[in-house]
Amino acid sequence: MITTKGYAAQSPETDLAPWSFERRDVGEHDVQFDIMYCGVCHSDLHQIKNDWFPGIFPMVPGHEIVGKVAAVGAHVKKYKVGDLVGVGCLVDSCRTCENCQEGLEQYCLNGNSQTYNGLEQDKKTPTYGGYSNTIVVHEDFVLSISDKLHLAAVAPLLCAGITTYSPLKYWKVGKGHKLAVVGLGGLGHMAVKFGVAFGAEVTVLSTSPEKEQDAKKLGAHKFVVTKDEQQFKAAMGSFDFILDTASAKHNINDYLGLLRTNGVMICVGAPSEPSPISAFAIIGGRKSLAGSGIGGLPETQEMLDYCAEHNIVSDIEMIDIKDITGAYERMLKGDVKYRFVIDMATL
Repeated sequence: MITTKGYAAQSPETDLAPWSFERRDVGEHDVQFDIMYCGVCHSDLHQIKNDWFPGIFPMVPGHEIVGKVAAVGAHVKKYKVGDLVGVGCLVDSCRTCENCQEGLEQYCLNGNSQTYNGLEQDKKTPTYGGYSNTIVVHEDFVLSISDKLHLAAVAPLLCAGITTYSPLKYWKVGKGHKLAVVGLGGLGHMAVKFGVAFGAEVTVLSTSPEKEQDAKKLGAHKFVVTKDEQQFKAAMGSFDFILDTASAKHNINDYLGLLRTNGVMICVGAPSEPSPISAFAIIGGRKSLAGSGIGGLPETQEMLDYCAEHNIVSDIEMIDIKDITGAYERMLKGDVKYRFVIDMATL
């Protein structure tokens, strides 16, 4: 076993603190890499606080992980020592079900293995995430990272990036479409970047008027302050697609009114409280309310390659791991542009 240093929550009532644990030895098809940077996702906080479902404790969060290969198993073909690599939200899946066979491991019908707060495919061994110094993962769930991009700013692409890239690609959002993005946080700012890169006209919908200048800097064409009744009413029936990235409680029915006929609203944010939906909000105009998670391994690699080609990364603020609790507090207030990334050299 490999002794590993990390930060863990021992229970939903405790803050993250140093904790040592063991990872498996490098198997024949495994890649071990030293973690250089790990992004801080809003879901990290949701999960250590049991906001969504009972967690597995002690819990080591982190699923936006990048670093350098330290060791490979005897039968590993894709990677060698020294390669830059990453791991996102998944570390394994059944590999045999219909979805896995189609490269949709994120929707594994037999249950995938989340990078943390999950179980390995033996359904017994807990997984521990990227707030740690090293990780061991089967090579099929390791992603290749280009050296063309700022490595720390690549880390959030492994969750925030693919979570927004995947639905925009699936619904073929692009030139000629009007896309609205709800929220300008870790997910929202990536949605703006991808929407603009794909050729859509992008409007940011935000409760915060002070974010307009930042939205325009990111490439957004328009900005609507959703608390301004006049602006909100003027936007009714405007959009082909709405990508809802908000993790705070909000009235989805109101936003559905902003869609054109046959418009689609796609939820990628995950508020801890369920939202009531009126049938009339979707019947009128034959509108669709949909959801989307991350992408599978092939699509995530595609996204990383696209970002390398088009020089797209997340806007980040680097932190020491000892400052993680304060970062969570700031994240709740929306006080980050737009993703915290932990420098794991500070562990």
